Order: sequence, then structure tokens, then C-alpha cells
Amino acid sequence: MRAQFVMAEIWIGLRRNLTMTIAVIVSVALSLSLVGAAMLLNSQVNQMKGYWGDKVEVSIYFCNKSDQKDVKTTPNCASGEATQAQIDTVHGQLDKNPLVQKVYTETPDQAVVNFKKQFPDSPLAPYVTASSFNNSLRVKLTNPALYQEVASQVEGQPGVAKVDDQSAVLKPLFNLMNTAQWVALAIMVIMFGVTLLLIVNTVRVSAFSRKRETGIMRLVGASNFYVQMPFIAEAAFAAAVGAVLASGMIAVGKYVLIDMVLKKQITLISFIGWGPVISVMPLLVVIGVGMSALAAVLTLQKYLKV
Repeated sequence: MRAQFVMAEIWIGLRRNLTMTIAVIVSVALSLSLVGAAMLLNSQVNQMKGYWGDKVEVSIYFCNKSDQKDVKTTPNCASGEATQAQIDTVHGQLDKNPLVQKVYTETPDQAVVNFKKQFPDSPLAPYVTASSFNNSLRVKLTNPALYQEVASQVEGQPGVAKVDDQSAVLKPLFNLMNTAQWVALAIMVIMFGVTLLLIVNTVRVSAFSRKRETGIMRLVGASNFYVQMPFIAEAAFAAAVGAVLASGMIAVGKYVLIDMVLKKQITLISFIGWGPVISVMPLLVVIGVGMSALAAVLTLQKYLKV
């Protein structure tokens, strides 16, 4: 097979169906950008789960004087402020629990200091006092998913006002991102369908417009692969260009949306770096070219009889 002839045929096909080729390129770019976004969103969710999984703790708050006045909210505090003996009892039970990795103690005075360090610009900072906080224990678990087993051990014990699981705060965020993944995948499937239809129509039109040339090639004994190769290459070329555009869109989106905006505004989230973005780009090219070449082959089997 002469490469010069094949390249000439590819150029002729692209030039004759320029508008449809552009439509294919745009559709492939949009579809693959959604594929890449879904992949990166999955990486982001997994990274966040891994990052926060090591930091999620269970907080156990003991009764203080104000809890005694609000019996409806904290019925376990009707007897008054938690004693040191009650705090030590709970601490000792947690130390013996194999699910507990470490227990940290925080007094109201320490809570005031920590609050002012974490929220120095808060308008409440000058008015916060030790009476605003409870004695508490922060418990780091060997497996945060087993929170309920630890919580059930201490809930209802004398002096315990409430038990909080920090992972519960993050669940709505993870649920939102998981929903965004499914939405992106649904849109991706629709765009793939549109792209495949465009590829099929482009290849079919190109095959019909060159019936005379393919007929001559058939008469001189050209093989199926030799005749079909220019059409397949056209579709693959359009897909490759679309994949490159999709990679560029993902790179720009990562830089603008994550690096320039979200990282500066949301400091509590560990965002993905450039590694996952770069690793996704070759996959987009492979998916795009493979999808287009396969669609072209199937179309030619039906509309180009050799």
C-alpha cells in the first residue's frame, strides 16, 4: 500500500465533507471531555475519601452547666455537669476498645484556644469563653466505617451529652459528587450516541461520494482493507483531533476551575494534581480513535460492498 495514495484519499474525503468532519470533531471533543471529567471526578472523590478517611474522628462531648438547663436536647445531662471520674471511665473504656487507635482529650480552655486559632477572623472570637464549650474526647478509629460500634459503647453513659461522627458532615458532599459523576456519565452516553451517528453518516456520505473511485479500485483487484483504509483513517483522524481538543479543554478546566478558583477558596479539600489529568489524556485519544475506527468499519461493511 502506498502511503502517499492513502493520504491523498484521506485529504479528499476530509475536504469533500468538511462541515460534517468539523461536526464530528466537535462532538468527539465534547464527548471525550465529559469522559475525562467523569474519570477525574472519580479520582477526586477517591482522593477525598482517602484523605479524610485518615482524619475523620469521633467526638464525645460531656455535660456542662448549660446542658443541664436544656434537658430536652441533652436528657443524659439532667444530673448536672460531668465529673472527672465519669470522663475517666469513658476514656478508660475507649482505651481498651480494639477499634480505637488513639484518644485525645480537649478541655474547655483548650477548645477556646483551638477555636481562636482556627477562626481568628470570626466575629465571635472575642466573646468565646471556656463556658461555651464542653469537655470532650476526640477518638481516632482504626476503621471510620465502624463508628457506630464505638458510639454505641459510650452513648447514654453518665456524663455523656452527645457523640458526633465527623464523617456524617462529609457524606452530603460525597453524595453530591457521586451524583455529579452519574450525571456526567449520562450526558457522556448521550454525546457518544450523537457522535457515533455523525461518524456513521460522515463515512456513509464519503463512501457514496467516491463510488466511482472505489469501483475502479475493486476492478483492479484492490483488497477490502486497501479500499476501506482511507475512510477508516478519516474517521480516526477526526477523532484524534477531537481527543486533542478534549485534552486541552480538560487541562484548561483543571487550571482555571481547580488551581485558580477552588484551591484558593476551599482549603479543607485536597484537590487532585496534574498527574491524573496527564494520565487521562492518552486514554481519551485511544477511546476516541478506537470508537471512530470501529464505527467506520461497521458502517463500511454495510454501505461499501467490495
